[in-house]
Amino acid sequence: MSTRTIRATSVAIPHLNEPGLYLSQVTSLENSRGRLAEFHYANADLRSLELTGAHLIDGRITALTTQRTHLDELRADSVEFSGCDLSSLRWSNSKLSRVAFRDCKLMGATLEDVILDNVLFENCKLDYSTLVRTRATGPVIFSRCSLREVAFSASDLGSALMNDCDLRHADFSSGTYRGLDLRGNDLSQLRGLSSLRQVIIDRAQTLQLAEALTAELDITYGEEHEST
Repeated sequence: MSTRTIRATSVAIPHLNEPGLYLSQVTSLENSRGRLAEFHYANADLRSLELTGAHLIDGRITALTTQRTHLDELRADSVEFSGCDLSSLRWSNSKLSRVAFRDCKLMGATLEDVILDNVLFENCKLDYSTLVRTRATGPVIFSRCSLREVAFSASDLGSALMNDCDLRHADFSSGTYRGLDLRGNDLSQLRGLSSLRQVIIDRAQTLQLAEALTAELDITYGEEHEST
């Protein structure tokens, strides 16, 4: 296994070029036994992708484009998604271990009751997505991702790190985030600050959080009030 490390957070990611591992080209992610291992699925353009109760192991999914995606009770172990565009993604009741998403578009996605354990999102777009009861049971890294207006609801991301991400209007209005590493981001437009107890930031970001809190509380400055 390879690792991706930022500051004190290290994520174990798939190492699919190791000796003795041969990835077979497949034309579908479906399998009659529900288990697909040592595979490479590439360059598919689908109207719809639906997988339920599947187990993906040691595989690479490259340049997959879908118009509608529904994944339920899916387990993924040591799987890499690269250059994928999964539109209208709904991912529920699943567990991802040692999974990497690179250069993927997951805009407007809904992740509900998904467990993340050693998961990397790198150069991905997740704008307008909703993460409901998403739990990081192991380290998770979001690096250079766009997370504009992402809503985190009843999630536990205490083992996660976000670095050099676009967090404009990202909403942390409910959930547990103790230990979430937010260093290296602009926090001035975050929402739901009351849930961000005991997160990790740099001292310079204190002013950014103050700016975000001022906007969230809809505070009026004295000179503005007197001029009305």
